[in-house]
Amino acid sequence: MPPTSSANTPAATSPRTPPAAPPKVLAVIPARGGSKGVPGKNLAPVGGVPLVVRAVLACRSARHVTDVVVSTDDPAIAAAARSAGADAVSRPAALSGDTATSEAAVLHALDAHPDTDVVLLVQCTSPFLTREDVEGVAAAVVEDGAETAVTVAPFHGFLWRESVENGVGDGQGMGHDKSFRPRRQDRPQDFLETGAAYAMDAEGFRRHRHRFFGRTALVRTDPARVLEIDEPHDLERARALAPLLDCPPTPTCDDIDAVVLDFDGTQTDDKVLIDSEGRELVAVHRGDGLGIAALRRAGLKLLILSTEQNPVVAARARKLKIPVLHGIDRKDLALKQWCEDEGIDPQRVLYAGNDVNDLPCFALAGWPVAVGSAHDSVRAAARAVTRTPGGEGAVREIAAWLLGPELDRTPHTERLPQPHHTPA
Repeated sequence: MPPTSSANTPAATSPRTPPAAPPKVLAVIPARGGSKGVPGKNLAPVGGVPLVVRAVLACRSARHVTDVVVSTDDPAIAAAARSAGADAVSRPAALSGDTATSEAAVLHALDAHPDTDVVLLVQCTSPFLTREDVEGVAAAVVEDGAETAVTVAPFHGFLWRESVENGVGDGQGMGHDKSFRPRRQDRPQDFLETGAAYAMDAEGFRRHRHRFFGRTALVRTDPARVLEIDEPHDLERARALAPLLDCPPTPTCDDIDAVVLDFDGTQTDDKVLIDSEGRELVAVHRGDGLGIAALRRAGLKLLILSTEQNPVVAARARKLKIPVLHGIDRKDLALKQWCEDEGIDPQRVLYAGNDVNDLPCFALAGWPVAVGSAHDSVRAAARAVTRTPGGEGAVREIAAWLLGPELDRTPHTERLPQPHHTPA
């Protein structure tokens, strides 16, 4: 009998090896409520976003990270962490004092995640931590086989230490001879630990109980982003740098349910004309009216909120066909009550303002926006800033963020009102 052709013989099969499960990578963000240097530091906004939320968002968007946990003793920090999509672990008092180490907080959080393969320590006091920083330290352990990893920045400075003898100080070079000044390109490359992100093999970390052991990978980051907030001036510097270092975020219509607008300085240029009978006149921009009409057609809730008790504010609101609350002393309380009455989550409110009386509303709204002519403190607290000054089309610019520059939504893309919305 001729041999059977292999083409007609069923191929032998063997059980497939199931693909290995991806490693579980836990990012732990320690965030105590108490801070002597900067009270309430971990909830302080930079670029309009609390520090702890900035860290959570960087971790959640990073490749390899599977879980994000904020370790805290503060209910407000826990609430902010959860709102940003992280879990919150209640840290016991014994691990919350000034002498408690970050390692102790990470080990405590790790107890609730026994199947973790790689654990990250991420510090929310480094406001300009990026997704790439988190990805870098995680990948060094997950992919490259390092036991530990740390973010570093190239450092070219000379370190000095002062020794004192008989009350007289003498500066000594640290790691260099002060009588010899080699050029930067002739010196070995030094790196500065940024304090932003660390990664550790979880089993090794449990055993060594320290963030550095075995082979440590250095993950390079941008020196311009190296800043740790320990003192009030650090926070001020971070807020000044945020417009330069943050990718300027602008919301879309999918991010918000309502737009609340200040009036003076936001819809006007903050100037007032007064006639001989004491009547006030202000100038508004036609483009703002066009933008507001488009937002109303798109189904967004709209409100003008002003401290001024002035007929011109009410007249403008009637012209725009949107509700108004004016003559309000506590705008934040009025905004909170309006959101409750309308069934709107304040985190899905865009609030546009220009001056310090808008800051309490900035703290409530998920999208605090400053117009281009706003006070410096307002710009620093904003999540986004318009290029256009108040009264010159800033509201039109905001509408273009949400709806597109043409301010028109075709029937195929028009926003549908949410269940709690009443179409305008």
